[in-house]
Amino acid sequence: METLIFLIFAALAVASSLVVVIHRSPVYATMSLVVTLFSVAVLFVLLGAPFLGALQILIYAGAIVVLFLFVIMLLNLQKEGESAGRRRGQIWVAIPGALIFIGMVGLVFWRAGAPELQPLTPELVSLKGLATALFSDYLLPFEIVGLLLLVAVIGATVAARRAPDAAEGTGLPPREDFVAEDTARKEARS
Repeated sequence: METLIFLIFAALAVASSLVVVIHRSPVYATMSLVVTLFSVAVLFVLLGAPFLGALQILIYAGAIVVLFLFVIMLLNLQKEGESAGRRRGQIWVAIPGALIFIGMVGLVFWRAGAPELQPLTPELVSLKGLATALFSDYLLPFEIVGLLLLVAVIGATVAARRAPDAAEGTGLPPREDFVAEDTARKEARS
């Protein structure tokens, strides 16, 4: 039964991650990301790490994906429209690139041999072991990721500001570069 659940959620994770990459609508791609993250959380539970599964759902599927949706709605992104010729050219470049990547990964595994997998121990998947590793060995990368997310939110907010005429009803002050352009246009007309 455990193998069947693993196969179902592993296939679901792979399929929904492909939808994330392939779909043209950013909202549908983000919703597929939720399915991918939920599937990975189930895989964590099957591996004997229920705390990591709960964190996967709460932090990634909850907070991070909501942040993605917020930025998508803030920027008012629409379905991507592109010409058929450009898409055909991308496919002809992507297929050899994917084959080269798969060949390189296969070569690395072939030369290195199959790694010896260690059995999961309670110390490996315990909350105490995770906390010790996170707040000692990986504290700096953890803080850097938090800082990068903060910078991304600030950058999206700045990029989403409208010109002074469009920003009147929002309560946000207009961007200074728009004010400078508007002032230069008014002076050029006079």
